[in-house]
Amino acid sequence: MNKDFGRLSSRTAQLRDEILAIRPEVCVERAILTTKAYQEHEQDQVVLKRAYMLREILTSMTIYIEDNTLIVGNQASKNRAAPIFPEYAMDWVIRELDDFEKRDGDAFYISEANKQILRSLYPYWKGRTLQDKGYASFPEQARKIYDNGIIRNEGNITSGDAHLAVDYASLLNLGLNHFKNRTQERLEQLDYTDYESLKASYFYQAVLVAIEAVEIYARRFSRLAREKAEQALEPRRTELLEISRICAKVPMQAAETFQEALQSLWFIHLILQIESNGHSLSFGRFDQYMYPFYQQSKQQGMDERQCLELLENLWLKSLTINKIRSAGHSKYAAGSPMYQNITIGGQTPDGKDAVNELTVLTLSSIARTRLPQPNLTVRYFKGMSEEFMQRCIDVIKLGFGMPAFNNDEIIIPALIKQGITKADAYNYSAIGCVEVGIPGKWGYRCTGMSYLNFPKTLMIALNNGVDLLTGKQICKGVGQFVEMQSFDEVFAAWDNTARQLIRQGIILDTCADMVVEQEVPDILCSALVDDCIARGKHLKEGGAHYDIVSQLQVGIANLGDSLAAIKKCVFEDQTITKEELWEALAHNFAGENGEAVRQKLLAAPKYGNDIDYVDELVVKGYDTYLDEIKKYKNTRYGRGPIGGGFYAGTSSVASNVPQGAGTCATPDGRYQGDPLAEGSSPTHAADTNGPTSVFKSVSKLKTEEIVGGVLLNQKLTPQVLGSDENCSKLSMLIRTFFDELKGFHVQYNVVSREILIDAQKHPEKHRDLIVRVAGYSAFFNVLSTQTQNDIIARTEQAL
Repeated sequence: MNKDFGRLSSRTAQLRDEILAIRPEVCVERAILTTKAYQEHEQDQVVLKRAYMLREILTSMTIYIEDNTLIVGNQASKNRAAPIFPEYAMDWVIRELDDFEKRDGDAFYISEANKQILRSLYPYWKGRTLQDKGYASFPEQARKIYDNGIIRNEGNITSGDAHLAVDYASLLNLGLNHFKNRTQERLEQLDYTDYESLKASYFYQAVLVAIEAVEIYARRFSRLAREKAEQALEPRRTELLEISRICAKVPMQAAETFQEALQSLWFIHLILQIESNGHSLSFGRFDQYMYPFYQQSKQQGMDERQCLELLENLWLKSLTINKIRSAGHSKYAAGSPMYQNITIGGQTPDGKDAVNELTVLTLSSIARTRLPQPNLTVRYFKGMSEEFMQRCIDVIKLGFGMPAFNNDEIIIPALIKQGITKADAYNYSAIGCVEVGIPGKWGYRCTGMSYLNFPKTLMIALNNGVDLLTGKQICKGVGQFVEMQSFDEVFAAWDNTARQLIRQGIILDTCADMVVEQEVPDILCSALVDDCIARGKHLKEGGAHYDIVSQLQVGIANLGDSLAAIKKCVFEDQTITKEELWEALAHNFAGENGEAVRQKLLAAPKYGNDIDYVDELVVKGYDTYLDEIKKYKNTRYGRGPIGGGFYAGTSSVASNVPQGAGTCATPDGRYQGDPLAEGSSPTHAADTNGPTSVFKSVSKLKTEEIVGGVLLNQKLTPQVLGSDENCSKLSMLIRTFFDELKGFHVQYNVVSREILIDAQKHPEKHRDLIVRVAGYSAFFNVLSTQTQNDIIARTEQAL
């Protein structure tokens, strides 16, 4: 590992090697146990059925303790094996069983015996899954739009929600017994003649069953550790006895030591991902709530080496969690990310620097383990010390895409504007990619609802509401491009069509939320969010303190560049006729004339170069979305939480690749099928004026209204950060972007094009190569060729 951060201990390095060497498999245990529980509890209220399911799984699943671990708990029968969650979806599982190993990216191994087990379970689940009921709930028009890939929310009807951080601080300081006692007290006070009270009683009973399940699981590990200790030699025997003692205590009781707190945290973080296969379950402000336990153990003799080993052990355990998605959904989440975000730094509620000893040790431990999980976010504010900034840049130089920076200077005011109290806003953390939420107080999916394809929407608008590729009428038409007499008519067509499709996206999201509430509520997760217990409601019913969600917009740069090219080339300079442009687009710029048209389009102003002409069109085009989305409410509105609405977000993960694959040629000069621009980043190779110009273009977006996150990827070569002078320049650049321009987020890939190309040709030589895909990192070798090419094509910036 890098000399500046020291080396892993020999056993931690061995554990890392063992985990990385594992070939991801499909685990069927959870599917078997879930089916058993559902069959035995068909008659029970759904909340109780879900709790009994969790108890069946945690009581009966395989557990094990790795030889070199200090923290215990496993998601599946083997590390990095992906469980099947049959209650969410089974059709695609059965359909793709024989193709899991053949995937070009995100491949999984499954034995023939396990295939047969899943096939034998399938008849029970057919017609019963979340996907079955979710898809059936879509109105005809919304279904047509979904099927044509203009708006996608597959993940919302094939998996759980997550996208939050639970109240880890209360868990560690009070123990799960505190939540159990609160639930029991509420249950005993209910009047069953009242409908709401009767309904709440089932939820409370379910919470008690779920907490009992957690205790059973923890005590199983206590017994297993004690049994292994009887066969072990020193010093491992003493370690196993300590693990046994800790697992008999936490998470039911309050933690007192650093290792106890980490084990309690891991148990709950892990079990929440056994309960539901939702991703983006995040750790919150880890360095803040863990600091008192660090101080306590340090006073009792824990040294820096021991602290680092425990932290590194936790990050390695995080990598053992895995998820298998459908082939189509995998393209949206290339690299099998779990988006387990950990937030460090930032400010205390009184505006002081929150960086402490544990912040620095956490940063160092992430650098030493050098993994794609967990996702590391550093909260920036004006008072960040240059020493800490340079330490973060030292980690960036390692080239695995971490840390990302989120900016307090814009995020805190934006949250307060949404109705978040000042104290809570100062305690925000990153959730998943770049989105933000209040740990322990926020409902599901602060982002991650449906994905709207902006460039495809524009092309439908220019084709009288018809999709150019399929010939299907998608929405009410407003005219054909060749008949439009001015750019104002072009923009009006975009505005009208986008509003129609935004409305359909809300309908799809509402359907998804409705069936999740009815079919697969998360009980343990709800109990750990303030204040589902007080309200007697799970999260989907409105139990959280705050509940505002974000859809995701894909291809923002392509939209702006396309509008600019049409305005410039067709209506102002008149270097291309409307007929010539449409002919070229319809035939993917084929032939000599098509290529000539494309070159003129490419020469038009491009977003990312600080050119107001195009940047203002990006803003104006996005304003349509920002204005329309304010009209709608989510399904929890009026049911308890503060908020209940929607806001924007550009954290489009890897969706720019599959969304581009289904989009015809566009007026920015992009070929049919090519990836779209990702996040708020410029189109690849279009940003030719350097990083400062990129920052200026991005900062013109109405960042304070895009609370779901303004994701910006930048790429540097290792040589650029090879000198102290350039590291200082990068610090100044980031500070200017955040302090003066009020940027929301930035993250860096530090890798050369040559290395990436060589890794494509010789993957065996680059097993540990990690790249930033979107708001997350992944091993380069597990990505599809198309996603790899997309990363290779990104602009390499200079300083």
